[in-house]
Amino acid sequence: MMNSNLLKLKPVLFVLTISLLFLSSSCMMTQTTVGAYKESAGAEYEYAKGKQVWLFEGLIPLGRTDVSTPTDGNCKVVTKFTFVDFLISGLTAGLVRTYTIKVYAKRAE
Repeated sequence: MMNSNLLKLKPVLFVLTISLLFLSSSCMMTQTTVGAYKESAGAEYEYAKGKQVWLFEGLIPLGRTDVSTPTDGNCKVVTKFTFVDFLISGLTAGLVRTYTIKVYAKRAE
């Protein structure tokens, strides 16, 4: 009888564990504004994006991602650990970790 209760509880614990891991990854984000980005008027758009790849949970970088920025230098750079990055890290048991980098700029009105 105890084994049947344990078997019913295992899927719930698995889903709860995965949910907690996914939700805790949302705090793995940095957002940096450069130049007069905040003061600039205009609609925000994604200027460029890239992925930074690391080995061994972020100990060794595999190259450096060169994400272009606007010539005027006014932009917002967002680096985050997305769901796809979470899957890559999970499927490789942490041997490979990626971070998504996006650069946002504003269109002049």
